[in-house]
Amino acid sequence: MNKSSDSRRSTVTRNAIGVGLATGLYGISFGALAVTSGFSFAQAQVLSLGLFSGASQFAVVGIMGAGGGALAAIATSSLLGIRNGLYALSLARVLKLSGIKKVFASQITIDESTAMSVANVDDEELSRWAFWATGISVFVFWNIATAIGAIGASLITDPKSFGLDAAVGAAFLALLWPRLINKQIRYIALSAALLAIILIPVVRPGLPVLASVLIAVIIGLRNSGSK
Repeated sequence: MNKSSDSRRSTVTRNAIGVGLATGLYGISFGALAVTSGFSFAQAQVLSLGLFSGASQFAVVGIMGAGGGALAAIATSSLLGIRNGLYALSLARVLKLSGIKKVFASQITIDESTAMSVANVDDEELSRWAFWATGISVFVFWNIATAIGAIGASLITDPKSFGLDAAVGAAFLALLWPRLINKQIRYIALSAALLAIILIPVVRPGLPVLASVLIAVIIGLRNSGSK
């Protein structure tokens, strides 16, 4: 490895740590919200260690905390996690993994690790390093932050007095906002939100989210048919 490669690898490593720290901050909100919603410290930590998908974790805690059933929580969480499977398909050619390494890689195949890998796709070795460095960094900081948030919330007599019960909505908006990049996506988001608002008073928690997914599916099928 020459000096130029060493320099690029060091840059990627620093960026990976920075991404891990920035993303990990969301974990504090998740840990606090999980405890506020009735989950124990252990349950919150298991979700971060095992599920390890921010949007999916917030969905599980938000739906069950609002009184929704486990089936609705699992279904919504799974729908939100489908993109990670698509990421894995796109990264398979670069990572070239087999055996137990595939299992570990699947756990850290997330938005951030995929983005960092793709950003360095011109250098296959560096792209693989970017994937592992970013995925591990986010995993470590996310779980540490979850523990901090859960412990902090458990020490507060009434977490809702600090507005932690509103964290689910705020977290989803924070995740959604950067993705509203064109008129069609904004239209889908607005239509899905309106459908969910209409359904909230008449169906069980979690079902409005599942129903709103139909908006994206219908528009996606229409776009495919028009090509």
